[in-house]
Amino acid sequence: MGHFSSMFSGLARSLSIKKGKNNHGNSDARDAAEAMAKEAKKNDMILRSSGIVNVDGSNNFASVFSKRGQKGVNQDCCIVWEEFGCQEDMMFCGIFDGHGPWGHFVAKRIRETMPLSLLCSWQETLAQTSLDPDLDLELDKKGHRFNIWKHSYIKTCAAIDQELERHRRIDSFYSGTTALSIVRQGDLIFIANVGDSRAVLATTSEDGSLVPVQLTVDFKPSLPQEAERIIQSNGRVFCLDDEPGVQRVWQPDGETPGLAMSRAFGDYCVKGFGLISVPEVTQRNITSRDQFVVLATDGVWDVVSNQEAVQIVGSTADRAKSAKRLVECAVNAWKRKRRGIAMDDISAICLFFHSSPLSDPQQVHPISIATPK
Repeated sequence: MGHFSSMFSGLARSLSIKKGKNNHGNSDARDAAEAMAKEAKKNDMILRSSGIVNVDGSNNFASVFSKRGQKGVNQDCCIVWEEFGCQEDMMFCGIFDGHGPWGHFVAKRIRETMPLSLLCSWQETLAQTSLDPDLDLELDKKGHRFNIWKHSYIKTCAAIDQELERHRRIDSFYSGTTALSIVRQGDLIFIANVGDSRAVLATTSEDGSLVPVQLTVDFKPSLPQEAERIIQSNGRVFCLDDEPGVQRVWQPDGETPGLAMSRAFGDYCVKGFGLISVPEVTQRNITSRDQFVVLATDGVWDVVSNQEAVQIVGSTADRAKSAKRLVECAVNAWKRKRRGIAMDDISAICLFFHSSPLSDPQQVHPISIATPK
């Protein structure tokens, strides 16, 4: 932990430099963040595949599973990073759903750049606010934390979307990805959503039953405020004849791209026509009643309700298998409810907030993914 702490201190110093040296400072900060990620991976604190993360001494327990659909390569990807930014009370979880010919490359790129950029933006914002003589940190600690994370997320999403557009090896003009992520910091979780993946919290009611609380909005062009923005930007929103009820985003002239979400990274063919990558950032205080949160791509939510999801996860005896069981239930639901429609990629992260005596003490266990025929 000593080496980790020194890297974190170096990151803080590199971000508190004068404006005249910003380019050099940003480079130093990125290098420090990348070094943290490498160290975390070496210590089994980062997971980028199906499996679990359960670091000794931590109350966090994360189960991850992803299954390829019937449309080609799996364009979903995930990341879980325990002790995010070398902070023992912090954790980052992200789930990304790519689309378009290069969607899997876009999703993986955003998975790699978002946590590093967010870490740099967060520490930079902390450094700036700590120099503000008029700021009373004791007045509203939780509100101040939220503002820092909101500012950091908005800055991060703008930066990584611009970087993606300039990327020479990834063609994201007609391809993109959604991004849903959370940061747990102590008893708070901060949620940032770009697209139509969803976060659902499971909390315990007075009678002891699990109750779902949806933490995010599915940003689809059918939402009035989203449709209004797109139309005002000269984009178009309408359904295809063979998809009644499925609103999509289209260019002013032409038959592309037909996006089923109203916010995404990439998709520069419609970035000037109302599609945005601005995240909605919210927070929630975790109480003893809150048991876990599910982050899942729309492949789950298209066929599984919020209540069904928390019941499936909550009734799984082995936490390590909770995400896999939720995905498998979604697969079965696709077969029942959407016969004749190619199954989407289906992925989920289940993050448990409290330690369990039955938890497996080992840190990371990869789980093999069954490839559909």
